[in-house]
Amino acid sequence: MKKLFLLTLCLAAAIQLAAQTCSPTATFTYTSTEEGHEGEQITEDLESYSGSAPVSVVLHANPEDVDDYECRYEWIIYETGNEQNILVHRFEEEIEYTFLHSGSFTAELKATFTQDGDIITYPAEGEQPVRITISIWESHLEMPNAFSPGDDDDYNKIYRAKDNHKSIVSFKATIFNRWGQRLYSWNDVNGGWDGRYKGKIVPDGVYYVNVVAKGADGRTYHIRKDVNVLTKYTEMSGGGGTSN
Repeated sequence: MKKLFLLTLCLAAAIQLAAQTCSPTATFTYTSTEEGHEGEQITEDLESYSGSAPVSVVLHANPEDVDDYECRYEWIIYETGNEQNILVHRFEEEIEYTFLHSGSFTAELKATFTQDGDIITYPAEGEQPVRITISIWESHLEMPNAFSPGDDDDYNKIYRAKDNHKSIVSFKATIFNRWGQRLYSWNDVNGGWDGRYKGKIVPDGVYYVNVVAKGADGRTYHIRKDVNVLTKYTEMSGGGGTSN
């Protein structure tokens, strides 16, 4: 009976010991590219992310059944397929990192639980770690050549980068008139110009935009082009000038 009791006790202890584990998750904050929500900041829990830079991620270890164990966490973020190219190596339960470069990246968690000389590792020997993948698109940026400011309709009222822009990590645009006078500038790729100068909509005509930007893939953009202000333009009138 005593042997059976000791065996049962040891088995119970082993089961309790083996219960220490983690369930890693990630919370991503990124800029929405969905129609009607362009430029909005979205924060949500995802198992992986694929989209435009910049994107910030908070990686959570989520330890389970820790009790009185001493815990040590090790987060590693590396280029997918090249574990030697490490971006992050931190010993914290939760870490935050912002991706500004294009490519595919992998986040892994390792953990060690220690109590009274007993050591449990996560993942257990022979098990695969939970991997969180982050894919950052290559950059793309275009500026239109016309827009229709004013209060009469809702069509194309703001001059801004085309909605298909991707992974732009720095941006500055400046509007000039034909005499080289600076009328407006903005530093957010999702921002834009409403066609006003000193509170009034500028006259119809040709203006100029100068853009200096950088993509997550290292590409540098220098864009200088005409901007046609067409206050009488409507979606029904056609012409297609606003999309070029």
